[in-house]
Amino acid sequence: MLVLTRKVNEAILIGDDIKITLLNIESDRIRIGIDAPKSMRIFRYETLKKVVMENQMAASATVNLADLSHLKEDAAKMKESADQTPAADADSSEAKE
Repeated sequence: MLVLTRKVNEAILIGDDIKITLLNIESDRIRIGIDAPKSMRIFRYETLKKVVMENQMAASATVNLADLSHLKEDAAKMKESADQTPAADADSSEAKE
């Protein structure tokens, strides 16, 4: 790992087209600005790591298909009961006049 010391508004250049500038230092937080081509994907390492780990856990989770077999039926019942709920009477406002 290359370790550099920078002051506010100083920058480093990575390759020919990625510039990282130290913008601000407050307490234990450092703000940096990254100038890079739009085609360059830039991620926060900790966020990406968390997403990858969650995806790996989800992919390795065991699913009981018997428990899932009723999902379609349950969704249809919920939709049916929602369709049977009486809608607001459109003529009620006219009756008051």
